[in-house]
Amino acid sequence: MLYRAFLRLVDKLPLPSLRVQRLTAIAVILTQAGIAVTGAVVRVTASGLGCPTWPECFPGSFTPIGVSEVPVLHQAVEFSNRLLTFVVSLFAALIVLAVIRARRRRDVLIYAWLMPGGTLLQGIIGGITVRTGLLWWTVSVHLLASMLMVWLSVVLYAKISEPDDGVDTVQAPAPLRWLTALSAVALSGVLIAGTLVTAAGPHAGDKSIERQVERLQIEIVTLVHLHSQLLVGYLALLIGLGFGLFAVGITPAIRKRLFVLLALVCSQSLVGIVQYFTDVPAALVVIHVGGAAACVAATAALWASLRTHEPLPAAATAKQSA
Repeated sequence: MLYRAFLRLVDKLPLPSLRVQRLTAIAVILTQAGIAVTGAVVRVTASGLGCPTWPECFPGSFTPIGVSEVPVLHQAVEFSNRLLTFVVSLFAALIVLAVIRARRRRDVLIYAWLMPGGTLLQGIIGGITVRTGLLWWTVSVHLLASMLMVWLSVVLYAKISEPDDGVDTVQAPAPLRWLTALSAVALSGVLIAGTLVTAAGPHAGDKSIERQVERLQIEIVTLVHLHSQLLVGYLALLIGLGFGLFAVGITPAIRKRLFVLLALVCSQSLVGIVQYFTDVPAALVVIHVGGAAACVAATAALWASLRTHEPLPAAATAKQSA
């Protein structure tokens, strides 16, 4: 009954066109990826405890206050990141309203509802991260959750772009779809290893003498080699996938997504190499996180393009109408 009342309320909104739905979905992708990047900025500027409490910034205040113990820059950076959460939440809510008002098919609605749900979960994880004093594994989970939200938002965009009255169409054989899924698993391993490298690295997120941030007690060189070897495995899977897709014949859309993904992974590898030999400069950490989000988005786009919802053939549509 409550949901029906909600539907009646949503029906009072203007009917969003497909273009509006797609633009909103793009905004969801950008904000979900963007908050991961700004989170990296918080970390490399040591602003992770610029707001030392959660959900308040300081006890008794949701906004920064003038305290000598916490530099103004750190307060501003961390508070700005928290404000971005409202932008993420706004577009997550808008995409739900848009697809409900447009009466999109069920799988579109499910993915749309995952946006506000995931954003709420991310807020809770962020709160735990602050309350535990930037404990390394909470920071890792926070980033990995952001990457998952990027994946889901890209798949949502793909589904929104497809017609509701179409039919499921397989664009590649099952073994190649499974190989794409395996590459996504390998990418997950790369991301996890990457967060471990950061957890053992020099950017703890806070440099206060009074609050020593616990680090992962594993030799960073060992973790770097693990991260790089997993990346080599991921790239090898993508190359094998590419040969397989070209062997069976692929659409121009799939070919474009494959080439974009390969270019992004190679660029990300180059950034990682430069990071290693330049002692992990802060700017490259931010770029690397942005590159990771781009690789996740490109992998999700490739995955979504292998099984699509295509319009009914004209002949079949005419027959059904008759």
